[in-house]
Amino acid sequence: MIEIQEYIDVSGKSQFGRWYNKLDTQAALKIRTYLARIEAGNFSNTKSVGSGVLECKINYGPGYRVYFGKDGERLVILLGGGTKKRQSNDIANATALWQQYKTRR
Repeated sequence: MIEIQEYIDVSGKSQFGRWYNKLDTQAALKIRTYLARIEAGNFSNTKSVGSGVLECKINYGPGYRVYFGKDGERLVILLGGGTKKRQSNDIANATALWQQYKTRR
């Protein structure tokens, strides 16, 4: 089983949590379904976007994305989320957070 945690940045906030809490109920349920698959070890809908950051693509609505890093084989750190439209900015932000996470741990 994979453990999933939200990354809490240096200001004490979760970028993923802030994004997720703004989603409507249907979108949040779709995201939660994909996270449950990751918890079960199913990474089939993910790909690397560079620098150790992975992207989970959810084919619903505007094309939701969840960004995360893997710390070992059993720990996933949620870094953020977004849509296809803001993908470049979201990847850059997730990459910066992942570097911050690795420095702080």
